[in-house]
Amino acid sequence: MASSQPQPTFVHALLAGGVAGTTVDLSLFPLDTLKTRMQASEGFFASGGFKGIYRGVGSAVVGSAPGAAFFFCTYEGVKDMFARRRREREASSKLLLAGGQAPPPGWSTEALEHMAAASLGEVAACAVRVPTEVVKQRAQAGLHSSSMLALTSILSQRSAIGLGGVWRELYRGWGITVMREVPFTVIQFPLWEALKSWSRQRKMLEHPSISATASASSAGPTSILDVSAAESALYGSASGAVAAGITTPLDVLKTRVMLSKERLGVLTVLKNIYAAHGIRPFFAGIGPRIMWISAGGAIFLGSYQWAVNTLSGNVV
Repeated sequence: MASSQPQPTFVHALLAGGVAGTTVDLSLFPLDTLKTRMQASEGFFASGGFKGIYRGVGSAVVGSAPGAAFFFCTYEGVKDMFARRRREREASSKLLLAGGQAPPPGWSTEALEHMAAASLGEVAACAVRVPTEVVKQRAQAGLHSSSMLALTSILSQRSAIGLGGVWRELYRGWGITVMREVPFTVIQFPLWEALKSWSRQRKMLEHPSISATASASSAGPTSILDVSAAESALYGSASGAVAAGITTPLDVLKTRVMLSKERLGVLTVLKNIYAAHGIRPFFAGIGPRIMWISAGGAIFLGSYQWAVNTLSGNVV
C-alpha cells in the first residue's frame, strides 16, 4: 500500500492552486497560442502565425487562478474523503478478520480514488475554464485583437440571441472540454500520485530510522520523506506528456468547436474533419501540445507542491 501523506487543507489547496494556475498559464501562453493556431481550421498562418503570440493573455490572467483553485479544492477534498472512508473500511475489515470473517468485497484502490477525485475536480474547474478558453482562443486565432474585444463581441449578441444565447456562447464547447479534460486528468493525476508514492517509499527504504519514527507518529511522514517541488515537477512533466499525447484528438475537436463561426455539435465537427482530411488533422499540434503540457505539468504541479509545502511549513 502507498505510504500515507498529510492532506493539504482547503485554504492551502485554494491558495496553492491559484499560484500554480497563474504561474503555468502565463509562462507557457506563447506555446498555447501556437498550438491553437495549428489546430484552427483556417490554418496556422491565416490565424496569425508567429505574430501576436500574447494575444488573449488577459482572459488567461483572469481565469487561471480561480480555475486551478476550483480544481485543487475539489480534488484534494474528494481524495481525502475517499481516503478516510477507505481507512475506515480497512479498520473494519481487520476487526472482521480477527473474528474469523471474510473482508468486505469491492475495496476501492487509491488509483481509482485519484481518478474519481480528478474527474470531479475537472468538472468544477471547467465552470471557469470554458468561458475563459472561448474568449482566449478567439483572440489567439485572430478572430479578435484582444480578449476584451472577444468578450465584448459575445456579450453584444444579447439583443439578437438573448441572455440564454450569450450564456451558451460563452460555454460553447463545454461538453467536448469535459470530454477532453476528464480522460487527460484520469491519466495524469493517478500517474503523478503513483510516482510521488514511489518516491516516498524509496525514501522510507533509504531512511529506515526516520521511517519508523514517522510511522509511530500521528503527524505522518517527516519532511525528509515527503516529495519536494522539484520531484513533483519531474513527475508532473512525465505524466503530463503521456496524457497530452493520448488526448490530442479530443483537444483538436475542442478547438474546432470553440472557433467555428456557427454552433456545431462535436459529432458534426468530427465527421467534417474526417471527411475532408482523414485522420491526420486529429493530431495537429501534437508536438507543441506535448511540449507545452510537459513543461506545464512541471511548472503547474511543481509550483503547487512548492506552495503546499511552504504553506504547511514542510519545505523539503
